[in-house]
Amino acid sequence: MISSDVIRGYNDTIILCLLLEGESYGYEISKQISARSEGKYIIKETTLYSAFTRLEKNGFIVSRQGGDESGGKRRTYYSITQEGRQYYAEKREEWNLTKEVINIFIKEIE
Repeated sequence: MISSDVIRGYNDTIILCLLLEGESYGYEISKQISARSEGKYIIKETTLYSAFTRLEKNGFIVSRQGGDESGGKRRTYYSITQEGRQYYAEKREEWNLTKEVINIFIKEIE
């Protein structure tokens, strides 16, 4: 499993990537992260909702209240904004550069 310390700087990018595919809500995004990483990364609920708050405050996502789901709490749906798409593209480029630099220093031990 991946340490949350290692991936912390990319939680926003992961969430934005999933929102590029369409509007979604917290639990579904959490399930998608776990499924796509084949269980290697499970985002904590507090981490996820802190990221939603930060992304919305920065104008990268917007939220809306959905209908009442099965008599329980109403879901909050999130979608990416144009600014969020631009930020995602910037973070993707940053990641490519990061991989390039880190790969210089990560070597197999003989």
